[in-house]
Amino acid sequence: MSDDLLLREDRGAVAWLTMNNPSKLNALSDEMLAALQGAFDAIAEDSAVKAVVLRGAGKAFCAGHDLKQMTAARQSEDGGTAAFKDLFDRCAAMMMTIKRMPQPVVASVHGIATAAGCQLVASCDLAVAEEGTRFGVNGVNIGLFCSTPMVALSRNIAAKQAFEMLVTGEFVEASRARELGLINRVAHDLDAETAELANLVASKLGAAVRIGKRAFYQQLEMGLSEAYAFTGDVMVENMGVADTEEGIAAFLERRPPNWDS
Repeated sequence: MSDDLLLREDRGAVAWLTMNNPSKLNALSDEMLAALQGAFDAIAEDSAVKAVVLRGAGKAFCAGHDLKQMTAARQSEDGGTAAFKDLFDRCAAMMMTIKRMPQPVVASVHGIATAAGCQLVASCDLAVAEEGTRFGVNGVNIGLFCSTPMVALSRNIAAKQAFEMLVTGEFVEASRARELGLINRVAHDLDAETAELANLVASKLGAAVRIGKRAFYQQLEMGLSEAYAFTGDVMVENMGVADTEEGIAAFLERRPPNWDS
């Protein structure tokens, strides 16, 4: 590993991002947040990338916010109020960038994913976790309810299950996280199974995935009739893509599609 806080390696059409601060369990420090935001912004504009993997170096995926930085912020005249507001705003912006970028993002999780680290997993579009990985929104154990991680968590799993995790601070292991809907797969060989999923996503028509990801999150915020009206228009948009026409023709002619993207 290099000394860079965030590493990027492109493997074909998949960009692998590695949070590289193992001594701090890849905490979401000011510097890590900035690095992630910059990487996601750059990848969103990179049409050669069709999927993203996010993982952590060392023995953990991510242990949440950097509590030492937060404690230091209390030394300001306002007791840290402005710094904390800025921190949580920047963190939320980064999490929303994951949802809004055109490429699906796969969290590849091992060790622990706690507090804002669990929020990061919940914010990714897909997640694969190594057997034995532990997930928690455990801020309540130190007197800080995980209110911002709650936003992503409660959009992944049922309300009572999310609230139990939040109010007890107890951890769940990978098998239970899959049952709850927080992750997609539990892996014996994390890198191999993450690559399999990411490469499968990247093999699909990029234009269709971009259109579909955008529509997926938009329709979740709508009522039933509005969602059907909206997604009908999205289907029309998708049908107008030249490569979609080629894909349908190839299916009918029982041959592989010849896609440009």
